[in-house]
Amino acid sequence: MGTRFDKVINRTGTYSTQWDFAEDRFGKNDVLPFSISDMDFQSPNEILQVMDEYVKHGVFGYTRWNHSEYKSAITHWYKSRFAVNMPADWIVYSPSVIYSISKLIEILTDETDKVILQTPGYDAFFKQLNASGREMIKNPLTYKNGSYSIDFNLLEKQLSHPKSKVMLFCNPHNPTGRVWSKQELKDVINLCEKYQVKIISDDIHMDIVYPNHNYIPITSMTTNPDNVFICTSASKTFNTPGLGGSYVFIPDGNIKDKFLTTIKQRDGLSSITIFGLLSIIEGYNYSAYWVDDLVDYLYGNMQVVSSFVKEQVPNVKFKIPESTYLAWMDCSDLKSSEEEIQNALVNVGNVGIMSGKVYHENEGKFLRMNVGCPRSKLVDGLERLEKSIKTIE
Repeated sequence: MGTRFDKVINRTGTYSTQWDFAEDRFGKNDVLPFSISDMDFQSPNEILQVMDEYVKHGVFGYTRWNHSEYKSAITHWYKSRFAVNMPADWIVYSPSVIYSISKLIEILTDETDKVILQTPGYDAFFKQLNASGREMIKNPLTYKNGSYSIDFNLLEKQLSHPKSKVMLFCNPHNPTGRVWSKQELKDVINLCEKYQVKIISDDIHMDIVYPNHNYIPITSMTTNPDNVFICTSASKTFNTPGLGGSYVFIPDGNIKDKFLTTIKQRDGLSSITIFGLLSIIEGYNYSAYWVDDLVDYLYGNMQVVSSFVKEQVPNVKFKIPESTYLAWMDCSDLKSSEEEIQNALVNVGNVGIMSGKVYHENEGKFLRMNVGCPRSKLVDGLERLEKSIKTIE
């Protein structure tokens, strides 16, 4: 029986980054794209309906976020989904997660300071840090048997440097799909407190977590929450990045005041979009069932990838991740170079799958495939992947 997520929706001609501007990433537009991390699914009916009602209202004036309806929707979500009480007065609106990270790094560090981040990692982190003037210290994750872990000995050595001021964390981790355990979070927190290093955690994939794994907000694991900041959004959860908006948990009152001064008085970005506001309130209050169904469907997609790769392209290794809708495929056993693999994908298979080089992979050859799509598209993409690999191997 089909589900709402099997519905194929034509996204071309909608100014879609993934569909209409594939040439930016792959050199041509007629590829079947599995690239940027948005999904090919319609958002929950509750969000669509409230937006439709507001469109009929027809007045799109300036909009406030600093009120109980907005904040209580967020705290309700954390309590109902993760059994965690997040204080409402920690919540601050931001136009995007990367903007939040950029402003926090600006507030917490000087240009001569160092920021530690794990690799492979989300590509926007590297761009932001390069533009910030801060020194980027890569903390490579250890890769073994298809899974990643933190090298705590190396991490401690890097944190101990007197110029290390921030650790840029990611939970769940993009692109590897790791959901960090309680013990791992405790160890990261303890080391950062030992060396007085602040933690900025990008948790935007927090709601896409698969069976036998649990997302834990890092603020709930520390006795010193002022040392930790969570930057996140509902946009990955409800497929609403085009509506704009994110939020930050800033426990430290002084840092929160500086952040608000920066966003409102200096940058003039404190007015939330009305549809971003409504998507948070309606989604978090009324669409939990939709997220449950989404996670089930995405896990099914990951199982499809696993079976297909094992049977049709056995030289590619794939382990179902603990989270995210990003399939991280290990192509290290292929004889071809990453450039040759990408050339075959784009020009033989006409399929757009991101190279691991984009995410500063530590060793080997990888592909990151976005499986947030109807299963029919996924199977088509996998068949194109198979055709491409068999041409060059």
